Amino acid sequence: MSASADVSVSEFSKDRPFPARLTENRMLNKPGSAKETRHFVVDLRGSGLRCKAGDSLGVFPTNRPEEVAELLQRLGATGDEPVAPAALKLAAPIALRVALTERLALAKPTRKFLETLAAKVTTGAEKEKLAALLAPEAKEALPAFLEEREFVDLLAEFPSARFTAAEFAEYLRKLMPRLYSIASSGTVYPEDVHLTVAVVRYATNGRERVGVCSTFLADRAQPGATPVPVFVSDSHFGPPEDRSKDCIMVGPGTGIAPFRAFMQERVATGATGRNWLFFGDQKRSTDFLYEEEWLDYQAKGQLARLDTAFSRDQAAKVYVQDRMREHGKELWAWLQGGAYFFVCGDAKRMAKDVDAALHQIAAEQGGLTPEQAADYVKQLKKDKRYQRDVY
Repeated sequence: MSASADVSVSEFSKDRPFPARLTENRMLNKPGSAKETRHFVVDLRGSGLRCKAGDSLGVFPTNRPEEVAELLQRLGATGDEPVAPAALKLAAPIALRVALTERLALAKPTRKFLETLAAKVTTGAEKEKLAALLAPEAKEALPAFLEEREFVDLLAEFPSARFTAAEFAEYLRKLMPRLYSIASSGTVYPEDVHLTVAVVRYATNGRERVGVCSTFLADRAQPGATPVPVFVSDSHFGPPEDRSKDCIMVGPGTGIAPFRAFMQERVATGATGRNWLFFGDQKRSTDFLYEEEWLDYQAKGQLARLDTAFSRDQAAKVYVQDRMREHGKELWAWLQGGAYFFVCGDAKRMAKDVDAALHQIAAEQGGLTPEQAADYVKQLKKDKRYQRDVY
């Protein structure tokens, strides 16, 4: 189905999300894992939304009630105060509690907010601390200070500053939806969407922090009860239209999500091209996401190759790019035969390392100079045979 046909099917979109419901929330990591990765099933029945392998689901989260309650307490507000912050472009004001819960982001305070605090505080100690933070010589220290704090921290650290509800709301950004790669095929699951989500929990400045959307799904969205506002985000990332083409998929961690959709789709549509998966995580015993499914595909001959890299299972850490190099000769043969190469996951390190490995394999196995290898990889991208979904 074309993207234009997809859009016309449903009245729901980013501007008008569908109030879906969770029907499943289960832990994928086994006991003893250092990670919390969850499998969610989102019920789309009645939405008219359609998705294809490679698409993402946008989810609008809410903030934690306890964070909102503390902010209100620090502001000396009831939560009923009407606000209409410019960031939200509202036709009419809404209650402060609603804005803080559903519409505004409570993290990432700015220098501008600190400057306002400096103008408002009334105690000498607070004035001195803010003056030091805003001084030119604190240029490098200031971002680190702000990185460890949310708005509630600053209200707690500089309690003499007073804000009206409307004034404070102007400093907050809009709470944005999060996009998650869909981990299921619309052909196999037309009424559901599966997600593979790393739940974010950590501590800074002596406070427990969370990923707003990952914990909304994990903790606050009660299966079958809480509305989960969603929309489908169309993507140009997807398996080859020519089903006879081979697929090489590199998806460590939650990067596995779209490849689960790819496999379901290719099996369901009778694709004759071979499939090769590179998957990596910390420990095989606890972090092999969807292990039973992959081994089943392999046993049935639907997954031609499965290469895993579990970094903590041996003294020297091993990653997916290392496995690629180990099997460089065969990987090159697949590419020479017209295979498509897909990468999903961490953009900062993994995707760069995988890209470097691909260039190295092209040079070594193809007998190319570094410049020729770079040109080869560029051509793969131009032909849409090298696709990335990185974040």
